[in-house]
Amino acid sequence: MEAKAMARFVRVPARKARLVVDLIRGKNINQALLDVRFTKKQAARVVEKVLRSALANAQQNHGARDVDSLVVREAYVNEGPSQKRIQPRAMGRAFRIRHRTSHITIVLADRAAG
Repeated sequence: MEAKAMARFVRVPARKARLVVDLIRGKNINQALLDVRFTKKQAARVVEKVLRSALANAQQNHGARDVDSLVVREAYVNEGPSQKRIQPRAMGRAFRIRHRTSHITIVLADRAAG
């Protein structure tokens, strides 16, 4: 049984979100939720939402009864499109600002299956 959740077009750079996702990969669901809960990063709030969504998908869609046996099998962050803005600079030059986005994916599985 695998339960998957994705958050797409999140306004967090993929490089910063990977720091949080690397903390939870391969961990028990309870330990992963604790780690994300007490991580002082902006991306931790979004990763926690995706993690809780994957947990809800496991319970609702796949009928996972024993939540304690779930493990974060896959957790990865891909780059999304960048929003491009122009900021004026000195001597008539233009400076490009890129608001980077990311796609966060978390897959939960049973400890016995993985």
